[in-house]
Amino acid sequence: MPRTSRPITVTLGELEECVEARVKSGAYASVSEVMRAAVRALDREDAAIDAWLKQRVEEAFEDRRADIPARTVFKRLRAHHAKQAKAKR
Repeated sequence: MPRTSRPITVTLGELEECVEARVKSGAYASVSEVMRAAVRALDREDAAIDAWLKQRVEEAFEDRRADIPARTVFKRLRAHHAKQAKAKR
C-alpha cells in the first residue's frame, strides 16, 4: 500500500526521552505512533475546550440578569486587586 503522507522532521528536545521511553516500554511500536497519538490527544483536548467555551457562551447569552456597566465591573476589579496586593504585604 502506498504511503498516504510524507515524512516530516520534528525537533522534540527534552520530550524525545519521553517518546523513546514509550516506544521502549512497548506501549507504542514506533515514534510515529507516539506522535500520531499525541496529535489525536491534542485534537480531543481542543474539541473539549471548544465545547466548554461554546457552553459558557450559550449560558451567558441565556442569563437574564441585568447587565453590569463596565465602569462598575472595573471599579470592583480595582478594589479586589488592591485588597489582594495589600494582603500580600
